[in-house]
Amino acid sequence: MIATIGEASPEVMREIAGWEYEPPYDFYDGRHESVTNPERYFSALDADGSLVGFYYFEPRGDVLVYGLGLRPELTGLGRGLEFFRAGLEFGRERFRPRQVVLAVAAFNERAITVYKRAGFVATGRHVRSFPELGLGDYEFVDMEERC
Repeated sequence: MIATIGEASPEVMREIAGWEYEPPYDFYDGRHESVTNPERYFSALDADGSLVGFYYFEPRGDVLVYGLGLRPELTGLGRGLEFFRAGLEFGRERFRPRQVVLAVAAFNERAITVYKRAGFVATGRHVRSFPELGLGDYEFVDMEERC
């Protein structure tokens, strides 16, 4: 599925900003959150050079915060684990963290299942507010990799 991972170009960032997911996953639509640190985004392309998704990496000391997004029409097709692992391997090689962590919306059981299959465990919960987006409060599950 993934042929190359590289820094996301401005064109890729514009494409991601237009992504729209089916409810309840429309919470992740590209229009909801503007990108403030484009240097943290990486594009995932298939063998034809088509955008499959993106990865987000934020180094915090020896901890790497990992985020990702799969192209909307590719979600729910059983490709999540492969996509997740490809980004995880890339992040490990590039940033050499001691630990990898992520946060996922608590309603997103599909993603939580993928992350657990990849060896991540829940370590806590927190609530984020999105009043500027008209989305209200959402609970997130904090997860980290267990080796």
